[in-house]
Amino acid sequence: MVKVVNNIRVRKAKERGHADHGWLDTYHTFSFADYYDPSCMGFRSLRVINEDRVAPGRGFDTHPHRDMEIITIVLEGALAHKDSMGTASVIRPGEIQRMSAGTGVKHSEFNHSAKEPVHLYQIWILPLKNGSTPSYEQKSFSAKETKNNLRLVASPDAKEGSVVVHQDVALYDCELDKGKEVFHTLKKGRGAWVQIKSGQIKINDVLLKESDGAAIENEVSLRFQAQQDSDFLLFDLA
Repeated sequence: MVKVVNNIRVRKAKERGHADHGWLDTYHTFSFADYYDPSCMGFRSLRVINEDRVAPGRGFDTHPHRDMEIITIVLEGALAHKDSMGTASVIRPGEIQRMSAGTGVKHSEFNHSAKEPVHLYQIWILPLKNGSTPSYEQKSFSAKETKNNLRLVASPDAKEGSVVVHQDVALYDCELDKGKEVFHTLKKGRGAWVQIKSGQIKINDVLLKESDGAAIENEVSLRFQAQQDSDFLLFDLA
């Protein structure tokens, strides 16, 4: 993240870490696994943003996590989830899954389709405190709720029916039609991360394209203008 315009540091999609494991094609916004860049270790409490494509009939075998808030958002396809808390679910587009690893949890994720890959974002957020009891939550949000609107989908207090994340973070999802715009105000001392899921968005006249991200600090008013039909995530971070 070297290009800075109007207090916006752009992380271009092509600059991310990348690994192709055959069954998994993955891009890392921040340092992750074998990809290490000391200048890209996260942003505030946001530690991981991985954009994954999982091949049909493949997935992540059972593996452990602890002391991390893990959010999964599926863009295309369906991802089956099982964990050591006894949860078994399927995550589809329009849904958000939050798993708090706390003192420790094991889970697996699998694409059961025989033909279609799964395209998803997995996001890791550092919790306010370690050692909490593991927990799981999954909710669905309609296209009407996110259409030309910043819909709160994760927050510390379940505000507006959002899933609970154990950190001072507000996560918004928005599907913006070409030519439409939305606005967001950052309170003093807070920062924002924007991740473009699809399309092209201008943020205060800075253009971001599909899979680009941006860190924003020392700004108050954010204006999002869709240059084409677009979908993006906005993290409002302490």
